[in-house]
Amino acid sequence: MRRSGEGTLGRWSLPACFGVLALAACFASPSALAHEHETEARNALQAPAVLGRLSFPTSTKSRQAQAAFVRGMLWLHLFEYPNALAEFQDAQRIDPGFAMAYWGEAMTSTHAIWNQDDPAAARAALAKLGATPQQRAARAGTPREKAYLDAADKLFGDGTLKERDTAFLKAMEALALAYPDDDEAQLLHALALLGVTRGERNVPNYLAAAAIAKRVYARNPDHPGAAHYWIHGMDDPEHAAGALEAARALSKIAPNAGHAQHMTSHIFMALGMWQDVLASNESAIEVVAEERRAKHLPVVACGHYSEWLQYTDYQLGRHHAAQDVLAGCMRDAAAAIGWYQAHPDQRIPGAKSLEFLKAYLARSIIALRATALVESTLDRRRNAALALDIAPGDRLAGWDAFARGWAAVEIGDTASAASDSTALQAIVRQTPDEKSSPAEQAYLDILGLMLKAAMAAPSGQADTALSAATDASRRFDALPFDFGPPATVKPPHELAGELLLKAGRPKQALAEFDKSLQVAPNRALSLLGRARALAASGDAHASAQAYAQLAAIWRDADADLPGLAEVRGGAIDAAANGK
Repeated sequence: MRRSGEGTLGRWSLPACFGVLALAACFASPSALAHEHETEARNALQAPAVLGRLSFPTSTKSRQAQAAFVRGMLWLHLFEYPNALAEFQDAQRIDPGFAMAYWGEAMTSTHAIWNQDDPAAARAALAKLGATPQQRAARAGTPREKAYLDAADKLFGDGTLKERDTAFLKAMEALALAYPDDDEAQLLHALALLGVTRGERNVPNYLAAAAIAKRVYARNPDHPGAAHYWIHGMDDPEHAAGALEAARALSKIAPNAGHAQHMTSHIFMALGMWQDVLASNESAIEVVAEERRAKHLPVVACGHYSEWLQYTDYQLGRHHAAQDVLAGCMRDAAAAIGWYQAHPDQRIPGAKSLEFLKAYLARSIIALRATALVESTLDRRRNAALALDIAPGDRLAGWDAFARGWAAVEIGDTASAASDSTALQAIVRQTPDEKSSPAEQAYLDILGLMLKAAMAAPSGQADTALSAATDASRRFDALPFDFGPPATVKPPHELAGELLLKAGRPKQALAEFDKSLQVAPNRALSLLGRARALAASGDAHASAQAYAQLAAIWRDADADLPGLAEVRGGAIDAAANGK
């Protein structure tokens, strides 16, 4: 049974703070005795066995502080930053002179793969240890600890973000070389390789990071960071099969971490393994929901995990279930905002403001609706009419304008499509702010071209439509691969294939569908287009095989799914021919 939960809208640069396990029990009592009991209780619930296992010797003389520090490292490797922060702060309270505990707190302030950075918070954490790098180094217990602190000082020191990230990468490379048996140094070097481009895939860096993580995994198959970074380094269709072992392992290594459950689906989605994507995100959602229920906090069916779940439902032909995800997010978002308004004494996870929470939930609803409008005819007209709360200047409104315009074209509402296209072009012309992801402007340009193509085709402007779709595809191909559901909502090559098929050019359409499937394996609409293009090309045998492939994916599809009879009929032809 599906449960509701929340995560991050990472591909559109939504901050991740609301998507991790709840923090209500992670703030210590001011009483030392109460703090000790609280720490012991949490240790019993969050023993290392449920998060994985690692070894990180430090100079602290306190066994309890060391245990808290290790738990913090486990959470840190799992990208569960608020929980990591709480553990590092616990270690500081137990042993105020514990230099690495302050280092750990600082490291929770940068989430490079998500293109998020809070250097002020990191500097404040380090300043508790000492006002200057020299003073901090003097409090380190060993040369190795000094090297870790020096790396953090480079990451959060002066300079631009790129300069700081580059300096951190060099420092971690040197530290890893100096301490080849230190798995933490190796993995943080891998993380620096992944993060130096701030969420934009650098294939040589990513593969180097995966190789490092794989070596650590061979030494310690229970290390969550090893499996996690191995996955991150290879979560694209070309390389994903090489990290399938890590994907099968991570959810078992850290069953209490929602992100660990979800992260496995990066590999499964890159391989088009939809049942596995479904199961991993349902598990992630349940982990988060159970934690929130235990803390008597509202459960919210919004965010990254729900977005991946919804997209997967569409691929499996479960359009009603996918629609339920959107409806559940809208319902729970309103209820959660009301709950926090009625309980002003309750901290929002990540210690964020109510306004931050509202923006987070609104952006998730935008993403879910965009997918719904493009993927399915189910409730398309009603979904397009939903009034959403979009903040002025939020460039995610471009994705919403594209999706609404796409839906308007599909239902023949040319006036609304033109209005949405105008709104999208206005956003395209906006100057990006410093928080924009590197590819954001490129994606907006692509969305504008695709909507232009979609609007031109019904009016008989086939050449204009194909030219715009081809340009969108060319620009898309020039971008680094972006994991997860299509960043452009609709894959440009899929659109080009559909336009070519309508124009009576099935062989060219087939080439476009094949290109779409290279970056989105087993995507349902691309598979359907491919089967139709093969049939229109006169290749009945290959068409029947293509229909059979999609029929297997749609074996549990909604009975009223458009195209289901066509697909199953084609699959029957394949079976009749013994193929």
